[in-house]
Amino acid sequence: MAKMAQVTTLGAHSPKLDAVRALRTRKGRREQRRYAVEGPTMLAEALAAGLRPEAVYATAAELEGLPPGAGLNDVTFTVPDRAMERLSDLETPPGIVAVFPALLASLEEVLGAGKPAVLLAGIADPGNAGSLLRSAEIFGLSGAVFAAGGVEPHNPKVVRATMGAVFRMQLAVAGADEVLEAAQRHGYTVVAASRDGIALPDFRFPERPLIAIGHERRGVTGWLPRYDRSVAIPQRGEGESLNAAIAGGIIFYAFSQQFDGKFFEGQTTEKP
Repeated sequence: MAKMAQVTTLGAHSPKLDAVRALRTRKGRREQRRYAVEGPTMLAEALAAGLRPEAVYATAAELEGLPPGAGLNDVTFTVPDRAMERLSDLETPPGIVAVFPALLASLEEVLGAGKPAVLLAGIADPGNAGSLLRSAEIFGLSGAVFAAGGVEPHNPKVVRATMGAVFRMQLAVAGADEVLEAAQRHGYTVVAASRDGIALPDFRFPERPLIAIGHERRGVTGWLPRYDRSVAIPQRGEGESLNAAIAGGIIFYAFSQQFDGKFFEGQTTEKP
C-alpha cells in the first residue's frame, strides 16, 4: 500500500505565505495568475467541479474540515492561527485557504457554442458581480463575459458571492468592441437591461441572447457603446433603481421561463 503523504507545517514567517497573502490584491492575482478560495464549503464546490488546488493552507483546528478522500495531503500546509489571519480576506477567517490557477476562457469558448450568456457591462461591485453569476447559472446561462477594466472574476468577494458558480461557468474578460464583434460573429443578440427598454412582460427574448447588465444607475451605456435590443423591468414603487444583481436575476428568470428548458438539457431543476 502506498504511503500517504504527510501534511507539511509552515511557520508564521514562511516566504510561501507572503505570496498567498498577495492574492488578496488585484496586482497579486494578476502577477501570479492565481486566486484564493476560503472555507471548506467553497473548496468542496471547487473540487466537485473538477478543479484541483495548487496548495491548501489550514489551521490545525480546521484540518478535519478538508473534504475527505480528496487526496490533498501532498498540497496541504498547516499554519498558525495568526498566519491565517494574514492570509484571509475575511474579518473572521474560516481557517482554510486554497489556491487555484486563475483560468479564463476566451470569447470564442464562451460564445462559440451559441448558448445564453451574461455580459457584466461595467459592473464595479464584486458582490453584485458574484450574485449575477450565481443567478445566471441557476437560470440556465452557461457563460459570462466580464468587462475589461471592471471587477475581475477572481476577486475574493466575487468568488464568495457566486456560491460555486465561478468554478462551473465559462468566464472571459474582454473589451466592449471585442464583445460586440464576437457577438455578431456568433449570431448573438445583445440584450441590454435599460429603463427605456421594452417592458419585461412584453419582451420576447431572442434564441441566442447575450444579456448585458450594467451599473445600477447608469445602466450599460457607460461601458457598452451599442446594443441590439433593450428590456426594462416595470417599477411600481418610488425607488430609484433595482440592485443590479436583483435586476439580473429577474431578467434571467423571465428568459428561462420563456424558453421552458430549450437550452437547458441535462441541467438539474432541483436547486432553488
